[in-house]
Amino acid sequence: MRNAFAAELARAADADPRVVMLSGDIGNRLFDAYKAAHPDRFFNCGVAEANMVTVAAGLAAEGLRPVAYTIAPFVTLRVLEQIRVDLCCHDLPVVVAGVGAGLSYASLGPTHHSMEDVACLRALPNMTVVCPADPAEARLALRAALAREAGGPVYLRLGKKGEPAVHASAPDFRIGRALVLKPGRDAALLAAGTILPEALAAAELLAARGVSTEVVSFHTLKPLDEDYLAAAFARFSVVAAMEEHGLIGGLGAALAEWACERDGLKARLCRIGARDEFLHECGDQAWARGRFGLTAAAAAGKILARLGR
Repeated sequence: MRNAFAAELARAADADPRVVMLSGDIGNRLFDAYKAAHPDRFFNCGVAEANMVTVAAGLAAEGLRPVAYTIAPFVTLRVLEQIRVDLCCHDLPVVVAGVGAGLSYASLGPTHHSMEDVACLRALPNMTVVCPADPAEARLALRAALAREAGGPVYLRLGKKGEPAVHASAPDFRIGRALVLKPGRDAALLAAGTILPEALAAAELLAARGVSTEVVSFHTLKPLDEDYLAAAFARFSVVAAMEEHGLIGGLGAALAEWACERDGLKARLCRIGARDEFLHECGDQAWARGRFGLTAAAAAGKILARLGR
Protein backbone atom coordinates (compact mmCIF):
# COMPACT_ATOMS: atom_id res chain seq x y z
CA MET A 1 0.00 0.00 0.00
CA ARG A 2 2.77 2.46 0.84
CA ASN A 3 4.34 1.84 -2.58
CA ALA A 4 1.04 2.70 -4.27
CA PHE A 5 0.78 5.83 -2.13
CA ALA A 6 4.33 6.91 -3.07
CA ALA A 7 3.70 6.36 -6.77
CA GLU A 8 0.46 8.33 -6.68
CA LEU A 9 2.13 11.17 -4.77
CA ALA A 10 4.85 11.41 -7.42
CA ARG A 11 2.19 11.49 -10.15
CA ALA A 12 0.29 14.20 -8.29
CA ALA A 13 3.42 16.32 -7.87
CA ASP A 14 4.16 16.01 -11.59
CA ALA A 15 0.67 17.29 -12.38
CA ASP A 16 0.34 19.99 -9.70
CA PRO A 17 3.23 22.27 -8.68
CA ARG A 18 1.46 23.02 -5.40
CA VAL A 19 1.98 19.50 -4.04
CA VAL A 20 4.65 19.39 -1.31
CA MET A 21 5.87 16.33 0.58
CA LEU A 22 6.90 16.41 4.25
CA SER A 23 8.35 13.31 5.89
CA GLY A 24 8.90 12.54 9.55
CA ASP A 25 12.29 10.88 8.89
CA ILE A 26 10.78 7.86 7.19
CA GLY A 27 10.41 6.51 3.66
CA ASN A 28 13.52 8.13 2.26
CA ARG A 29 14.11 5.40 -0.35
CA LEU A 30 10.38 4.98 -0.88
CA PHE A 31 10.18 8.53 -2.22
CA ASP A 32 13.36 8.45 -4.34
CA ALA A 33 11.40 9.01 -7.57
CA TYR A 34 9.55 11.94 -6.04
CA LYS A 35 12.74 13.53 -4.72
CA ALA A 36 14.57 13.09 -8.00
CA ALA A 37 11.82 14.87 -9.90
CA HIS A 38 10.97 17.51 -7.28
CA PRO A 39 13.87 18.02 -4.88
CA ASP A 40 12.63 21.48 -3.94
CA ARG A 41 9.27 20.07 -2.82
CA PHE A 42 10.48 17.37 -0.42
CA PHE A 43 11.25 18.18 3.21
CA ASN A 44 12.54 15.64 5.71
CA CYS A 45 11.41 17.23 8.95
CA GLY A 46 13.15 14.63 11.09
CA VAL A 47 11.77 13.11 14.27
CA ALA A 48 9.84 16.32 14.96
CA GLU A 49 6.30 15.48 13.94
CA ALA A 50 4.66 18.40 15.72
CA ASN A 51 6.90 20.81 13.84
CA MET A 52 6.18 18.94 10.59
CA VAL A 53 2.42 19.48 10.95
CA THR A 54 2.87 23.15 11.80
CA VAL A 55 5.15 23.63 8.77
CA ALA A 56 2.51 21.90 6.64
CA ALA A 57 -0.09 24.32 7.99
CA GLY A 58 2.06 27.30 7.00
CA LEU A 59 2.61 25.94 3.51
CA ALA A 60 -1.12 25.31 3.07
CA ALA A 61 -1.93 28.82 4.26
CA GLU A 62 0.27 30.08 1.41
CA GLY A 63 -1.67 28.12 -1.19
CA LEU A 64 0.35 24.89 -1.41
CA ARG A 65 -1.01 21.34 -0.97
CA PRO A 66 1.17 19.65 1.65
CA VAL A 67 1.18 15.93 2.43
CA ALA A 68 2.63 15.10 5.87
CA TYR A 69 3.71 11.46 6.11
CA THR A 70 5.05 9.19 8.83
CA ILE A 71 4.06 6.24 11.05
CA ALA A 72 0.41 6.52 12.07
CA PRO A 73 0.63 6.95 15.88
CA PHE A 74 3.37 9.56 15.48
CA VAL A 75 1.49 11.68 12.94
CA THR A 76 -1.78 11.58 14.92
CA LEU A 77 -1.57 11.13 18.69
CA ARG A 78 1.87 12.69 19.11
CA VAL A 79 0.75 15.84 17.26
CA LEU A 80 -2.93 15.98 18.11
CA GLU A 81 -2.78 19.56 19.37
CA GLN A 82 -1.07 20.78 16.19
CA ILE A 83 -3.63 18.97 14.03
CA ARG A 84 -6.47 20.45 16.06
CA VAL A 85 -5.22 24.03 16.28
CA ASP A 86 -3.06 24.51 13.17
CA LEU A 87 -4.99 22.40 10.65
CA CYS A 88 -8.59 21.91 11.76
CA CYS A 89 -9.18 25.27 13.41
CA HIS A 90 -8.07 27.03 10.21
CA ASP A 91 -9.64 24.42 7.89
CA LEU A 92 -6.41 24.03 5.91
CA PRO A 93 -6.03 21.54 3.03
CA VAL A 94 -3.31 19.32 4.46
CA VAL A 95 -3.23 15.56 3.90
CA VAL A 96 -2.08 13.79 7.06
CA ALA A 97 -0.92 10.35 5.93
CA GLY A 98 -0.38 7.74 8.64
CA VAL A 99 1.42 4.62 7.44
CA GLY A 100 1.28 1.31 9.28
CA ALA A 101 -2.03 2.04 10.99
CA GLY A 102 -3.85 -0.41 13.20
CA LEU A 103 -1.66 -3.41 14.01
CA SER A 104 0.60 -3.18 10.95
CA TYR A 105 3.60 -2.67 13.26
CA ALA A 106 2.41 -5.23 15.82
CA SER A 107 5.90 -6.69 16.14
CA LEU A 108 7.27 -3.38 17.46
CA GLY A 109 4.99 -3.21 20.48
CA PRO A 110 2.27 -0.85 21.71
CA THR A 111 4.21 2.37 20.98
CA HIS A 112 3.76 1.58 17.29
CA HIS A 113 0.17 0.33 17.43
CA SER A 114 -2.47 2.75 16.18
CA MET A 115 -5.82 1.66 17.57
CA GLU A 116 -7.16 5.02 18.80
CA ASP A 117 -6.25 7.36 15.93
CA VAL A 118 -9.65 7.38 14.21
CA ALA A 119 -11.41 8.09 17.50
CA CYS A 120 -9.21 11.11 18.17
CA LEU A 121 -9.25 12.61 14.69
CA ARG A 122 -12.89 11.88 13.93
CA ALA A 123 -13.82 14.11 16.87
CA LEU A 124 -12.12 17.18 15.37
CA PRO A 125 -14.25 19.68 13.42
CA ASN A 126 -13.36 20.02 9.70
CA MET A 127 -11.37 16.76 9.67
CA THR A 128 -12.13 14.12 7.02
CA VAL A 129 -11.10 10.53 7.84
CA VAL A 130 -10.44 8.00 5.06
CA CYS A 131 -9.25 4.40 5.52
CA PRO A 132 -8.30 2.80 2.17
CA ALA A 133 -8.60 -0.97 1.97
CA ASP A 134 -5.99 -1.86 -0.64
CA PRO A 135 -3.37 -0.28 -2.93
CA ALA A 136 -5.96 0.82 -5.50
CA GLU A 137 -8.01 2.61 -2.85
CA ALA A 138 -4.86 4.19 -1.41
CA ARG A 139 -4.02 5.71 -4.79
CA LEU A 140 -7.54 6.96 -5.37
CA ALA A 141 -7.98 8.25 -1.82
CA LEU A 142 -4.84 10.40 -2.10
CA ARG A 143 -5.97 11.62 -5.52
CA ALA A 144 -9.41 12.53 -4.16
CA ALA A 145 -7.95 14.24 -1.09
CA LEU A 146 -5.66 16.45 -3.16
CA ALA A 147 -8.47 17.29 -5.58
CA ARG A 148 -10.66 18.82 -2.85
CA GLU A 149 -10.32 22.52 -3.62
CA ALA A 150 -12.76 23.60 -0.91
CA GLY A 151 -11.88 20.92 1.60
CA GLY A 152 -10.00 21.07 4.88
CA PRO A 153 -7.57 18.51 6.33
CA VAL A 154 -7.82 14.82 5.43
CA TYR A 155 -6.44 11.92 7.44
CA LEU A 156 -5.42 8.98 5.24
CA ARG A 157 -5.10 5.86 7.39
CA LEU A 158 -2.76 3.59 5.45
CA GLY A 159 -1.50 0.06 5.88
CA LYS A 160 2.14 -0.82 5.39
CA LYS A 161 3.03 -3.41 2.76
CA GLY A 162 1.77 -6.68 1.39
CA GLU A 163 -1.92 -5.86 1.59
CA PRO A 164 -3.81 -7.92 -1.03
CA ALA A 165 -5.76 -6.22 -3.78
CA VAL A 166 -9.51 -6.50 -3.28
CA HIS A 167 -10.47 -4.65 -6.45
CA ALA A 168 -9.89 -6.31 -9.82
CA SER A 169 -10.00 -2.88 -11.47
CA ALA A 170 -10.01 0.71 -10.28
CA PRO A 171 -13.25 1.33 -8.35
CA ASP A 172 -15.42 4.43 -8.55
CA PHE A 173 -13.80 5.86 -5.43
CA ARG A 174 -15.34 8.97 -3.91
CA ILE A 175 -14.77 10.30 -0.41
CA GLY A 176 -17.95 9.77 1.59
CA ARG A 177 -19.36 7.07 -0.73
CA ALA A 178 -19.21 3.41 0.29
CA LEU A 179 -18.17 0.72 -2.21
CA VAL A 180 -20.24 -2.47 -2.36
CA LEU A 181 -17.91 -5.35 -3.24
CA LYS A 182 -20.34 -8.24 -2.79
CA PRO A 183 -24.14 -7.85 -2.69
CA GLY A 184 -26.18 -9.79 -0.13
CA ARG A 185 -29.65 -10.22 1.35
CA ASP A 186 -29.45 -11.03 5.07
CA ALA A 187 -26.63 -9.01 6.61
CA ALA A 188 -24.30 -6.19 5.65
CA LEU A 189 -20.66 -6.28 6.72
CA LEU A 190 -19.04 -2.85 6.52
CA ALA A 191 -15.25 -2.91 6.75
CA ALA A 192 -12.93 0.05 7.24
CA GLY A 193 -9.41 -0.20 5.87
CA THR A 194 -7.11 -3.16 5.39
CA ILE A 195 -9.27 -5.56 7.41
CA LEU A 196 -11.53 -5.84 4.34
CA PRO A 197 -10.08 -9.19 3.13
CA GLU A 198 -11.09 -10.71 6.49
CA ALA A 199 -14.61 -9.35 5.94
CA LEU A 200 -14.76 -11.01 2.52
CA ALA A 201 -13.58 -14.28 4.04
CA ALA A 202 -16.20 -13.95 6.79
CA ALA A 203 -18.89 -13.61 4.12
CA GLU A 204 -17.77 -16.93 2.64
CA LEU A 205 -18.03 -18.60 6.04
CA LEU A 206 -21.48 -17.13 6.51
CA ALA A 207 -22.56 -18.32 3.07
CA ALA A 208 -21.73 -21.86 4.17
CA ARG A 209 -24.22 -21.34 7.00
CA GLY A 210 -26.91 -20.06 4.64
CA VAL A 211 -26.40 -16.35 5.37
CA SER A 212 -26.16 -14.03 2.36
CA THR A 213 -23.84 -11.18 3.39
CA GLU A 214 -23.23 -7.90 1.60
CA VAL A 215 -19.59 -6.80 1.96
CA VAL A 216 -18.81 -3.10 1.75
CA SER A 217 -15.61 -1.10 1.75
CA PHE A 218 -16.74 1.65 4.12
CA HIS A 219 -13.55 3.61 3.62
CA THR A 220 -14.75 7.03 4.77
CA LEU A 221 -15.48 7.30 8.48
CA LYS A 222 -16.07 11.02 8.35
CA PRO A 223 -18.26 12.02 6.62
CA LEU A 224 -20.34 8.83 6.69
CA ASP A 225 -22.22 7.62 3.64
CA GLU A 226 -25.62 8.29 5.19
CA ASP A 227 -27.52 7.31 2.06
CA TYR A 228 -26.01 3.83 2.14
CA LEU A 229 -26.58 3.52 5.88
CA ALA A 230 -30.26 4.47 5.60
CA ALA A 231 -30.76 1.85 2.90
CA ALA A 232 -28.76 -0.83 4.73
CA PHE A 233 -30.48 -0.41 8.09
CA ALA A 234 -33.83 -0.65 6.28
CA ARG A 235 -32.93 -3.75 4.21
CA PHE A 236 -30.88 -6.04 6.42
CA SER A 237 -31.47 -7.85 9.70
CA VAL A 238 -27.92 -7.08 10.86
CA VAL A 239 -25.43 -4.37 9.90
CA ALA A 240 -21.93 -5.16 11.15
CA ALA A 241 -18.92 -2.86 11.36
CA MET A 242 -15.45 -4.44 11.21
CA GLU A 243 -12.29 -2.45 11.86
CA GLU A 244 -8.68 -2.79 12.97
CA HIS A 245 -9.25 -0.16 15.65
CA GLY A 246 -10.60 -0.04 19.16
CA LEU A 247 -14.35 -0.35 19.67
CA ILE A 248 -14.39 3.13 21.22
CA GLY A 249 -14.67 5.92 18.67
CA GLY A 250 -14.14 3.99 15.44
CA LEU A 251 -16.48 2.85 12.67
CA GLY A 252 -18.78 0.87 14.95
CA ALA A 253 -19.10 3.82 17.29
CA ALA A 254 -19.80 6.16 14.36
CA LEU A 255 -22.60 3.87 13.17
CA ALA A 256 -24.04 3.69 16.69
CA GLU A 257 -24.04 7.49 16.88
CA TRP A 258 -25.80 7.68 13.53
CA ALA A 259 -28.37 5.00 14.40
CA CYS A 260 -29.32 6.42 17.80
CA GLU A 261 -30.65 9.56 16.12
CA ARG A 262 -33.07 7.62 13.91
CA ASP A 263 -36.28 5.76 14.66
CA GLY A 264 -37.71 2.62 13.13
CA LEU A 265 -34.49 1.01 11.94
CA LYS A 266 -34.84 -2.66 11.02
CA ALA A 267 -31.25 -3.80 11.41
CA ARG A 268 -29.39 -4.61 14.61
CA LEU A 269 -25.86 -3.24 14.84
CA CYS A 270 -22.91 -5.60 15.38
CA ARG A 271 -19.50 -4.09 16.22
CA ILE A 272 -16.30 -6.02 15.50
CA GLY A 273 -13.23 -4.22 16.80
CA ALA A 274 -10.45 -4.44 19.36
CA ARG A 275 -11.00 -4.63 23.10
CA ASP A 276 -10.24 -1.54 25.19
CA GLU A 277 -6.75 -2.63 26.19
CA PHE A 278 -3.12 -2.41 25.15
CA LEU A 279 -1.36 -5.39 23.61
CA HIS A 280 1.94 -5.79 25.45
CA GLU A 281 3.08 -8.92 23.62
CA CYS A 282 4.74 -8.84 20.21
CA GLY A 283 3.96 -10.79 17.09
CA ASP A 284 3.07 -10.23 13.49
CA GLN A 285 -0.11 -8.51 12.32
CA ALA A 286 -2.05 -11.72 11.72
CA TRP A 287 -1.21 -12.95 15.23
CA ALA A 288 -2.23 -9.63 16.79
CA ARG A 289 -5.51 -9.63 14.88
CA GLY A 290 -6.19 -13.07 16.27
CA ARG A 291 -5.57 -11.87 19.82
CA PHE A 292 -8.23 -9.18 19.36
CA GLY A 293 -10.72 -11.39 17.51
CA LEU A 294 -10.28 -9.50 14.24
CA THR A 295 -10.54 -12.59 12.05
CA ALA A 296 -13.01 -13.93 9.53
CA ALA A 297 -14.12 -16.71 11.87
CA ALA A 298 -14.67 -14.36 14.81
CA ALA A 299 -16.59 -11.89 12.64
CA ALA A 300 -18.81 -14.62 11.21
CA GLY A 301 -19.52 -15.92 14.71
CA LYS A 302 -20.58 -12.49 15.97
CA ILE A 303 -22.88 -11.92 13.01
CA LEU A 304 -24.47 -15.35 13.44
CA ALA A 305 -25.08 -14.57 17.11
CA ARG A 306 -26.75 -11.27 16.18
CA LEU A 307 -28.93 -13.15 13.71
CA GLY A 308 -29.87 -15.60 16.44
CA ARG A 309 -28.33 -18.62 14.71
